[in-house]
Amino acid sequence: MSDIIRLLPDNVANQIAAGEVVQRPASVVKELLENAVDAGATDIKLVIKDAGKTLIQVVDDGEGMSPGDARMAFERHATSKIQTAEDLFNLRTNGFRGEALASIAAISHVHLKTRTSENELGTEIKINGGEILTQQPVSCTKGSVFEVKNLFYNIPARRNFLKSNSIETRHIIDAFQRISFTYPKISFSMVHNENEVFKLPKGKSKQWTSNSRQRIVAIMGKATNEKLVPITEETDILKIKGFVTKPSFAKKKKGEQFFFVNNRFIKSPYLHHAVMNAYEGLLQPGYHPSYFLFLEVPSDSVDVNIHPTKTEVKFDNDRDLYAIIRSTIKHSLGQYNVAPVLDFNRDADLDTPYAFKDKEYISAPGIEVDQNYNPFQTENQYQGARRHEKNSQWEALYLSDHPEKELIENITVDLDNISQELFDESEATTLYKTFQVQSKYIASSIKSGMVLIDQNAAHQRIIYEEYLAKITMEGLGHQQLLFPLRVSINKVDIPVVKQIQQDLKSAGFHISTIEDEALILNAIPTTISEKEVINILESLIDNFKNEVPESSFSQIDMITKSLAKSLAIKSGTTLNNKEQENILNSLFSCKEPNYSPFGKKTFITLSLDDLEEKFNS
Repeated sequence: MSDIIRLLPDNVANQIAAGEVVQRPASVVKELLENAVDAGATDIKLVIKDAGKTLIQVVDDGEGMSPGDARMAFERHATSKIQTAEDLFNLRTNGFRGEALASIAAISHVHLKTRTSENELGTEIKINGGEILTQQPVSCTKGSVFEVKNLFYNIPARRNFLKSNSIETRHIIDAFQRISFTYPKISFSMVHNENEVFKLPKGKSKQWTSNSRQRIVAIMGKATNEKLVPITEETDILKIKGFVTKPSFAKKKKGEQFFFVNNRFIKSPYLHHAVMNAYEGLLQPGYHPSYFLFLEVPSDSVDVNIHPTKTEVKFDNDRDLYAIIRSTIKHSLGQYNVAPVLDFNRDADLDTPYAFKDKEYISAPGIEVDQNYNPFQTENQYQGARRHEKNSQWEALYLSDHPEKELIENITVDLDNISQELFDESEATTLYKTFQVQSKYIASSIKSGMVLIDQNAAHQRIIYEEYLAKITMEGLGHQQLLFPLRVSINKVDIPVVKQIQQDLKSAGFHISTIEDEALILNAIPTTISEKEVINILESLIDNFKNEVPESSFSQIDMITKSLAKSLAIKSGTTLNNKEQENILNSLFSCKEPNYSPFGKKTFITLSLDDLEEKFNS
C-alpha cells in the first residue's frame, strides 16, 4: 500500500487557519485594531465599505515596521511576542500567535504601507490570496495603513454564509467598541460608506476613571452618564475597576455586559453570574444590568490561548475571583445608596433636615391652648336624637313578651342569593376545567387525555395573530400623548429606527422627531403604557439588528413578533380560571396554534395510554 499522508500546501493550510481566525469581517477588524494598539498607536482610524465585504482599512500612527518585518508579518506563526512556551503565560499584548495576517492575506487582497520613525522611506506590499505580488519602497507617513479588500473572494462558499450588511456592520461595531472601551487614552474613529459613525477623542485626564467614563458615555450615549456606579477594588490576586449601572436602569435585553481581563475582552458566564448575584433582590425577573468591568490578574494565573478568537479564558482561581467581584459590586451599590441598607440603630425620620444641618440653635415650635374650649358644650341635637332613638329601640325589646322572637323575625335572609353564590352551576362546571402548573403551564382535560399549554408561548401566538391582522389591515390603534415622550437610544441604532419608522407608525408608535441619541414620540399603541415604551422599542431595535428583514411585510412581521414577545404573559404569572380559559380558547382559535411566532411549541398532549404507561412503568 502506497503512502497517502502528505503535507498540505501553504495556501491550503492558510485557508484552513483562516476558517478559525477569520469568521466574518468583524474578525479582520478585531485583529487589525489590536495590531495597531500593540504598535503603540495614539490615533486609530477604521474605514469600511459594504460592511467590510468590499474594504476594511485601518490607519494608525504607531511604530510601523521595517521592510524585513513587513514581509515576515504575513508568514504563518511569525511573531515578535513569544519565543518559548513559557512566554504564553506571561502575555501583555493582544496578538501573539502570528496567524492573523497570514490567514487574512490568504482569503483577500491585502495592501500594506508602513514606515518606522528611523526610516525616510516606508514599505509597500501587495498580496492576493496569500501570494506576494510586489514589495517596494514608498513615501508614506509614520505608522501603518492596512487595506483588506474583497474578503473571501477565493472562497465563495464562505462569502455566501455572511449575513446581511446590517448584521455584519453590527458585529464590526461590537468589535470596534470593545477595543475602544479598553484604551480610553487612544483616539478612535470609524467611517462606514463615507459616513462617520464614531469619533472618540483620547482622554486627557490623569485619572483612569474619568477617561473611562468619558469613553463609555461617548460610545453608549449621554444618557448613560447618570446610570453609572464606579467600581474599584485591589487585592493580591485581582484588581478590579470599571462601572456597573444602577438597578433602576436594568434592561430586558442583554448585550451591554463587558468583561476585560488584562485589557482583553472576554466572555465568561461564570463571572457574569457573580455580577447577577451581587444584584440579588434589586432586579425584576428577566432584567439585566449593564456593566463595564476591567480585571487585572497575574499573567500566570490566566490562560488566554484556549480559543482562536481569544474571547474565552481559564483562571486557576475562578472561585476567588467570583467572590471578590460579587462583594465589590455589592459594596459599591450600597456605598452609593443604590442598594437598600438595613440599620437598626437609627431612625431615618429623626434625621436633621438638610436645610437646618449647619444651624447652631433650633427653637422648639410654639404651642397655643384655648383655655375656654369645652368639648361638651358643642354636642349637636342630632347626636342627642340618635342616642334617644337607639335607647327607645332597646327599651322596646325588653317591653315585648317575646323579644327574641321579634328580633329574629326582623332578620331577613336572601336564600336565593346564597344558593346562587355557593352553588353556581356555571362556576362549578368550570372550576376544574383548567389549572396552572408552577404558574407556567395550563393543564386541561380533553377527550383523549390531557393537554399542557405553555402560557407564555401560547399568549405570544394569540397576540401575534391579532396584531398582525390589525397592522396589515387598518393599523394598530394609538393613543395621543398629552406631552411628547422622549426615549433615549444608542446613536448607532438611529439608522435602524429610520429604516422601520413607517412600519412603527402602523404599529402605533408615532415618532415626531429623531435626534442624535433620542426619539420624540407623540403617540403610542393603545395596548401599552408609557413606562413600557422604552423596553419594547429597545427589544424591537435589537431584533432588527440581529435579523434585518428584506421586505416591507417582513418588517411588519418582525415588529409584530417583538410586540407579542414583549406583551405576552410571562412564565411565573399566576392566572385565575377565567384567564386560563381565555388563553386556552383563544389559542385554539388561532390559524397556527401549534407554535409560537418564534417556532416554540405552544402545547403538548398526553393521551390516556401515555398516562397509563407512566403509572405502570
